[in-house]
Amino acid sequence: MDLVAGSAAKLALLIDADNAKPAIAQALLAEVAKYGTAHVKRAYGDWTGTSLKGWKDKLLALSIQPVQQFAYVTGKNATDAAMVIDAMDLLYTGRFDGFCLVSSDSDFTRLAARLRESGLTVYGFGEHKTPKPFVAACDKFVYIENFSRTDVDAADTTSPRPISAPVAQLADNAVLVSLLRNAVEAASGDDGWSPLASVGHLITKQRPDFDSRTYGYAKLSDLMAATTLFELDRRIPGDGKPGVLYVRRGS
Repeated sequence: MDLVAGSAAKLALLIDADNAKPAIAQALLAEVAKYGTAHVKRAYGDWTGTSLKGWKDKLLALSIQPVQQFAYVTGKNATDAAMVIDAMDLLYTGRFDGFCLVSSDSDFTRLAARLRESGLTVYGFGEHKTPKPFVAACDKFVYIENFSRTDVDAADTTSPRPISAPVAQLADNAVLVSLLRNAVEAASGDDGWSPLASVGHLITKQRPDFDSRTYGYAKLSDLMAATTLFELDRRIPGDGKPGVLYVRRGS
């Protein structure tokens, strides 16, 4: 499935407030904006309690609609059920191109798969502890630890930010090197050069949670250059059009 990209994509943002930190709210919206426009923004939880106090302070400022869900039985997560029901209702309206599901809970794995079965793009957002089945069920999964520190509350020091991995460490990472090389080869033309955008697209299809920021680099081009295993070339087509970045395996 091709990712629906750009501001034209209509998205529904559904947040499991019981399972996400309020400190990431601003950065979350900035990240979602990369993939489209969130026409629906809802956060689910029991707002009568004190556990979501941090989220309450964010809702009005960020125009996020709180959805009240009482915890009917101790130990049972009624919030998850409410979020799934709303997601299906929104799906059947036919008004959206994709969904953004914010949680580190594997309970949403089947929901993500069901939305994709209907031809919609699913973006997942959660911590590194998120179970792999949920990650794999999404078209694209973004770890909140990779959010820009400038967009995250300064008070949130519980989530360590990645630092740039040294060249030797990157080159010795067999899994990473294999992933990058295979994608470059698959997207290459007869001359061996591949459009970097196509490379990134192929990588995401194989690894929904791949993110150059995990290795401490803001862009895929920065990561590939840091490995010293690839050559990069920016080609200017002329007529005022922006340059296109190409990559090939180094000699």
